[in-house]
Amino acid sequence: MTAATAGVRATARLVARDDGRGGTSLPVLEGDGPLALRRTRGSGGEARVMLVGAMSGPLGGDHFAVEAGVGTGARLRVGSAAATIALPGQTKGGARYDIRLTVADGGELHWLPEQLISVRGSDLCVTTHVDLGTTARLVLREEQVLGRTGEEPGRLSSRLVLRVGGRTVLDQELACGPGAPGGWDGPAVLGGHRAVGQVVVVRPEFADEPVAARVLGEGAAVVPLAGPAALVTAVAPDALLLRRLLDGALAAVG
Repeated sequence: MTAATAGVRATARLVARDDGRGGTSLPVLEGDGPLALRRTRGSGGEARVMLVGAMSGPLGGDHFAVEAGVGTGARLRVGSAAATIALPGQTKGGARYDIRLTVADGGELHWLPEQLISVRGSDLCVTTHVDLGTTARLVLREEQVLGRTGEEPGRLSSRLVLRVGGRTVLDQELACGPGAPGGWDGPAVLGGHRAVGQVVVVRPEFADEPVAARVLGEGAAVVPLAGPAALVTAVAPDALLLRRLLDGALAAVG
């Protein structure tokens, strides 16, 4: 980690492996600076990890990264202890948060962090790259809240790329806030809402029985993706309602 005019650089890494006894081991579990990883009590053969932010951020100029790998037969659930808050910094330039996830054939990952809050004056670019084996399983949730209560948001761009068996099945980007392309707050995108989120579900059985596209309550919908995947999207006036919409939609996907 460095903390100079360029901002803070920090990386967290974790690797999950089948321990050969019906459980999951974590041979790599390390973080530096403001990114700490803590193993918590798991359930059955699943290992659970909590991402803990040791300080506020990311601030302008910071570059955070998280890398997670799940091996064949391993099961991993990752959450975060609190929301990530993008804040303006004293250095020029925006902040970056890069997430890279890999899951081998027969592995399973539940990536369920708390929401990202874009504070007025902040500038953050988030990129998430996910590479899955053909028979891997995934549940990935993303939630963005644009501004605190009564506050205009900062600049936020978020890109998600999903590959299954070497094939890209999703590559999408959303930009919001000052300087974003026009229309981001219009009826075709957020419709005036200040919370937006999505859940990606990948299961091998979806290849033969794709999820049907449908509306799931007010503000949420599910669509099938190419290959064994489905995408749930939702918008809401606040973070609490957004989480309810996404949880309900995930339950409906089955």
